[in-house]
Amino acid sequence: MDLNQILETLRVAQLPMRSKFRGITTREVALFEGPAGWGEFSPFLEYDDIESANWLKSAVEAATVYNFPSFRSSIKINGTIPATDSAEEIERLIVSYPGAEVFKVKVGTNTDSDLARLKLVKKFAPAAKLRIDVNGSWSVDEALQNIERIYSEIGEFEYVEQPVSDLDSLKRLKERLKVNVKIAGDEVIRKASDPFSMNLDGAVDILMLKVAPLAGIKRSLAIAEHHNLPMVVSSALESAVGMSHGLRLAAALPKLDYACGLATGSLFTSDLATHEIRDGAISLTSQTPNLEALARFAAPPERLEWWRERIKRCWEVLG
Repeated sequence: MDLNQILETLRVAQLPMRSKFRGITTREVALFEGPAGWGEFSPFLEYDDIESANWLKSAVEAATVYNFPSFRSSIKINGTIPATDSAEEIERLIVSYPGAEVFKVKVGTNTDSDLARLKLVKKFAPAAKLRIDVNGSWSVDEALQNIERIYSEIGEFEYVEQPVSDLDSLKRLKERLKVNVKIAGDEVIRKASDPFSMNLDGAVDILMLKVAPLAGIKRSLAIAEHHNLPMVVSSALESAVGMSHGLRLAAALPKLDYACGLATGSLFTSDLATHEIRDGAISLTSQTPNLEALARFAAPPERLEWWRERIKRCWEVLG
């Protein structure tokens, strides 16, 4: 697939969100069609061309590669709860993940608010397991204090995701942490210039894989094999079309012990296709964007042109 084919089929959509997530209320995504189907290129707007090039490589893989390994036909999912203080919103979100047995809760800005949010999730989903995601916003001392406080007030949770920002801090946290809580690494691997050169020993117990930031399924599987840790596949807030590629990655892992964060479509008021959640799982299906939805949520011409220029620059990065 060449650059002209990408640009000729390029469509850009602006998807409204139910709640503010990562500071945005509208998710802008670009899609193009290739011989194997549709690929999605949707790096966040603030990402530079070097980081975004991995997302383009993943999208081209989705649009051109027909077959990937498949060890399972459905993927257990976790629900995702953004940093909201609204009990009504949390309850509505929990209902939107039918049968989910795990919820990932965004925390990190205010421990009192974080605890209140976690207690609401426990109230509305008392049997569910919890995991928390900090996005690297704590220092080591803050992480020690906050993790131990959350553990004492909430009880056991599956893991804390990226509590601190860098590898050395993760290792220092692991050395000093007194409660039995697993640590998952996300940004530490997906933002690394060379994920294969990272020594994660004594830093993380679980590794997050996000197919688009890691440049596709083939490379993600190689990273998983290299580090040989338990894996969780998670979304990067893609539409249902892009999410299909993440689901294929989750199916392609020989071993998958944890529910995956591949149901973030529930955070949109509308999507370009549909992944049905049934009994806390999503079946492995390819998704073609609904043409009516593509037209309804089409970005203005100037945004389409912005994405065309961005793709051209990322294509140059890929060489």
